[in-house]
Amino acid sequence: MTGFKALCLGLFCVLFAIHIHMPIPSNIEERWKVTALDAITRTCSFMGICFEHIGIMKYEEFISMIFRLDHTQPLSDEHITVTDTAFADVPVRLYLPKRKSETPRRAVIYLHGGAYCFGSFKHTGFDFLNRETAKKLDAVVVAADYRLAPQHRSPAQFEDSIAVVKFFLQDKILMKYGVDPTRICVSGDSAGGRLAAAVTQQVQNDLEIKHKIKVQALLYPSLQIIDSYLPSLRENENGIIITREIAIKLLGLYLSENKTLTEAMRRNQHMPLESRHLFKFVNWTILLPKKYRKDHVYYEPILGRTNFSLPALMDVRESPLLASDSQLQNLPLTYILTCQYDILRDDGFMYVSRLQNVGAQVVHEHIEDGFHGALSYMTPPFYLQLGLRIKDKYISWLNNNL
Repeated sequence: MTGFKALCLGLFCVLFAIHIHMPIPSNIEERWKVTALDAITRTCSFMGICFEHIGIMKYEEFISMIFRLDHTQPLSDEHITVTDTAFADVPVRLYLPKRKSETPRRAVIYLHGGAYCFGSFKHTGFDFLNRETAKKLDAVVVAADYRLAPQHRSPAQFEDSIAVVKFFLQDKILMKYGVDPTRICVSGDSAGGRLAAAVTQQVQNDLEIKHKIKVQALLYPSLQIIDSYLPSLRENENGIIITREIAIKLLGLYLSENKTLTEAMRRNQHMPLESRHLFKFVNWTILLPKKYRKDHVYYEPILGRTNFSLPALMDVRESPLLASDSQLQNLPLTYILTCQYDILRDDGFMYVSRLQNVGAQVVHEHIEDGFHGALSYMTPPFYLQLGLRIKDKYISWLNNNL
């Protein structure tokens, strides 16, 4: 074991030295910190791939092991009581303000990111974000831990998320925690942003659900899996923190055990023949502002190259951008935050356009010097001002609109 640890350390140092020279855009704040964090991320990812190829452990097992090093305990403080429990058999972390309130409180349900394979409300960054939200809004915050891939593939993550939301929206639960049923938000970042968008669509369009969502907040969300060749995916193919190659690898783990899917997604040839009618919902030549279309040429996804059936590829729960106009019209006030240096940037832009086109209320903030995953870096030793800025924008918007 000592020899293995020494090997890992040596390999890490060599790979870090190689990756530290990756170029970072000139307008990025705290460039030396971002350079170091990016090098660490690339190094860990490369080590995971190496270990998988030589049979030590699978890539996702290695990365999960690293993620678990950042787990926190449910520690209460003078402002909030923090407890870990379960809603509908799904683990949740509750943040309950201690101060007595004469009126029912606002509530936020938060779904974490992590490419459907990683992440937890226990992570320092998410715990910090939800603590700050509970304190500054004097709100009840519910953070959910849905099941993760590849042990649990689609649609397990959505099923857990909607189960938590439905459980919380019960009159007896809202009364128990002193929550105003007319002031509830569903939020999420990255993969959690997709889950938040899909859950909100279902809640708002389900006549059997009594209480609805007042606002939703989607932070650099993933909103479609149809087109893997959007301009943002091309421009940030080797981007900061997350690359196109790793994103596709993790998406493949989430969707199917069939390894040919990953290769098909790399070539944008994963969609079935019967999906052509869906392309209009993700046609970036229409839905992206001209500034972000630039001189990119549109290549329609190539159909029918795969011989397996995967319903998730055409499922609105996996691609909220596929929702019909009538479904989008029922959505509540929506906050979408996008980052320039992010493979998912165009997903957010296209959702903004679709919501605007049907007259839905939407507020869009674009961070020109932002990149994906910044909310993970808000606490020492890896804190970034960018992460804190996004956190402040998010909480400020909630405070004014929830």
